[in-house]
Amino acid sequence: MPPIAESAGFKTVGIVIPVYNEEDALQAFHSQLCETIESLPYKFVIYYVNDGSVDRTGELLYQISCQDPRVTTIELSRNFGHQAALTAGMDVVEGDFVITMDGDGQHPPALIPAMLELAESGYDLVLTQRSEEENVSFFKRKTASLFYGLINRIGDTEVLPGGADFRLMSRTALDSLKQMREYHRFLRGMVSWIGFRTVILPYTPPARLGGQSKFTLKKMFRLATNAIFSFSLVPLYIGISMGVLMLLLAAVEIIYVLSLWLNGDQSTLAPGWSSLMFVILFASGVLMILLGFIGVYIGFIFQEVKRRPIYLIRQVISSKQSAGIDLTSKAPPKSF
Repeated sequence: MPPIAESAGFKTVGIVIPVYNEEDALQAFHSQLCETIESLPYKFVIYYVNDGSVDRTGELLYQISCQDPRVTTIELSRNFGHQAALTAGMDVVEGDFVITMDGDGQHPPALIPAMLELAESGYDLVLTQRSEEENVSFFKRKTASLFYGLINRIGDTEVLPGGADFRLMSRTALDSLKQMREYHRFLRGMVSWIGFRTVILPYTPPARLGGQSKFTLKKMFRLATNAIFSFSLVPLYIGISMGVLMLLLAAVEIIYVLSLWLNGDQSTLAPGWSSLMFVILFASGVLMILLGFIGVYIGFIFQEVKRRPIYLIRQVISSKQSAGIDLTSKAPPKSF
């Protein structure tokens, strides 16, 4: 690997790459990344964040870190999730510009020169937007479309449809983002919330370099939940609106019954078992929905006030520390 550029005139670009069980793609991805950045007039520092991988990812990262002086590996104590791993890298990364991307090859390194060119023209945020993917299932396309449509309709922050965690940030934008230490993290929404001068760079994601996607339906649902409940109070308003609707229906029912009594037609009133049960069940459903929404928000508050760290670092490995730094052998893991 070539040495890190030492020229004082070169700006520093930090690249943060969270990985989880990417042994099949990691080496090919790193080769692509090196091929792209070696011709660029910047000093690059690369941070791989191993998010508790259980395959050979850790071993491969150790080899890469020892061979490439630009690379530092951050080993988390367990799998904390993609957003937490990104946060771990962003908390320690150096650079005038910082790029975050995945290590499976679907965030093409070839886009980095264009991102840097836009950053040099004055943009603090260079966001990427995926074009329509033919190899993505109909279910995933529809659920993604519904999610972005919902979050942009009910939230106060516009989230880029088809956006990804493949972005460039200026140091000023990153420092602002780092001030947001919430436990339930949806970085795409958080990046949109901070503002700054933004440009969108569309791209077509290539096929994975190896392995399978680790972003399961359960993880997608959890991310969607974090996004909705972190950026909107609309679920509470839905419950309130349904309660108001029930009160209006009850008022209509009272007016109807009183009109029958005033006209002397009370004999026409049916026993009303089915309608009574319908009202009871419907009202109970409204109450349960409202209590469920409140419960989710209270659960989020409970997890926030405990102030648990977003992630824990087990060790840090770089070419200067070929043996690594074991943060658990003599001291507790670092928490953030």
